[in-house]
Amino acid sequence: MKNILLIAFLFSLASNAFSQEKLEKLVDERQDLHRRWKASESKKSGIFGNRTKKDMIATNDWMERIILKDNLIMDELEMLKNIETTEIKYEKDDYKFIAQKQEQDINKLKRALKQKDEEIVAEANSKRTYEWTTLIFFLSTAILGFLLFRIKSKS
Repeated sequence: MKNILLIAFLFSLASNAFSQEKLEKLVDERQDLHRRWKASESKKSGIFGNRTKKDMIATNDWMERIILKDNLIMDELEMLKNIETTEIKYEKDDYKFIAQKQEQDINKLKRALKQKDEEIVAEANSKRTYEWTTLIFFLSTAILGFLLFRIKSKS
């Protein structure tokens, strides 16, 4: 089980690093597209320095490319979010398993403690029985000795 978790963890780290690099690459490409769009936006090839229909179409094409790149970035972010959600779920399950294991251990310790308490009570009860038996034996011996002493002293 530990080997599987270790392999999954290492795979998620490698996957996460690869996803981060891919995301950075997509953002760099989007910035490049944005620069080109800005250049296209400032391009004015019409009469008297005005923009032509061709200029506007080119600008719109760059904007479409930017939107497509933004969609790719959003997909990559969604995938990263799903990966992190999955990792969190696995961590939660791991912690839940650990908590359940700890609860089982605590219950075992409680049962052992209860058993030891019962043994202590039983030992104390047997000790009390021994004490009472000893007291009764001592008193009966003392009384018997006193009675024998009286009988011998009368005769």
